[in-house]
Amino acid sequence: MFRGNPWRKDESKALFEQWIGSVDKQQVVRDIFTSTKWMADEFVAAGISKKFGVIGFCFGGGLLIDILAQDQGSEFGVGISFYGTRIDLSVASKIEVPLLLISGDNDPLCPVNVLKEVENNANGCKVVVFEGRGHGFAHRPQSLEDDKDAEEAFLMMRNWLHDGLLSEN
Repeated sequence: MFRGNPWRKDESKALFEQWIGSVDKQQVVRDIFTSTKWMADEFVAAGISKKFGVIGFCFGGGLLIDILAQDQGSEFGVGISFYGTRIDLSVASKIEVPLLLISGDNDPLCPVNVLKEVENNANGCKVVVFEGRGHGFAHRPQSLEDDKDAEEAFLMMRNWLHDGLLSEN
């Protein structure tokens, strides 16, 4: 999605804003829709499925809000955002599929009040907040407690996908 220029965790955090500013957000959205259209055509031809779940972490978790708002249930049947950043609240009301927002209450990059505002504006949205957890707790656990909460978060994700995609088919 970042066209050969992903953020590497060994880079200076001082350069992050410069890097993220170089990402063409709309190009990433177009790439996702192009890939999804191709997969949907292939899956329909094989008789597998015509709806997908979309999952995003961090920047991708925020971008997921834009994707679901633009898609309006056409290709995606559910969405899950883990500690989404840079969420555009102005598009949340356009989301027409179930959306699960997962974060920690100790995450300055993904404020709980922003997630609650998305929940209030998007139909079928649920916010789950893990107490004492910070940014990235699910995919980079720093303790046994983080790991336990990560397992719980991934189980919630699995169930959300199951209920939103398989239970209805």
